[in-house]
Amino acid sequence: MNSKSLKGLYVITDSALSAPDQLLNHVEQALQGGARILQYRDKILSPELRLQQAKALRNLCDRHHALLIINDDIELAANCSADGVHLGKDDSAIGQARRRLGSQALIGVSCYNSIERALQMQTLGADYVAFGRFFPSKTKPMAPQADLQTLLDAKRQLAIPIVAIGGINCTNAQQLIDAGADALAVIQGVFAQADITAASRQIQNRFMA
Repeated sequence: MNSKSLKGLYVITDSALSAPDQLLNHVEQALQGGARILQYRDKILSPELRLQQAKALRNLCDRHHALLIINDDIELAANCSADGVHLGKDDSAIGQARRRLGSQALIGVSCYNSIERALQMQTLGADYVAFGRFFPSKTKPMAPQADLQTLLDAKRQLAIPIVAIGGINCTNAQQLIDAGADALAVIQGVFAQADITAASRQIQNRFMA
């Protein structure tokens, strides 16, 4: 899997916004709106249900030619044939993920507001890094604040794709793209909207401008 394909709207599921019986419908609406990457994130359901959902999302992403990334769980990523895994501050090491998922897997790492961490993760083999939160976030209100200058610096210093996350919507997306974000990771700005497809399309269209 070529990390250069990691570009555009990157939606992240939230069990508080999409009940189990709504998840596939909500995700399909986002993909129909142009979302290019989906991260499956669930901390509540049983392992069996999470695997069931992840496999269904794999099929959905295939139909829409979108990438499927699993949050935190290397084994789940392997078992559902995901395109990759996203690791946070306290998650398993990149090396472990690479050994389990193989050389083609996309491995992303949260870097908050730290260029130093991003450079280290790139050296360790990360395929992309995520910075944020950039704006007030209902999903992670206590997350560290990130600066636009971090994106500008990252664009100059890193050779891998850069993802921005945190309170992003159609009105503030452009400034992050202009500062160097290759992809925008969005939760509330898509899945909390009355028209998920329209919300996705509005953000994805910013990449076409």
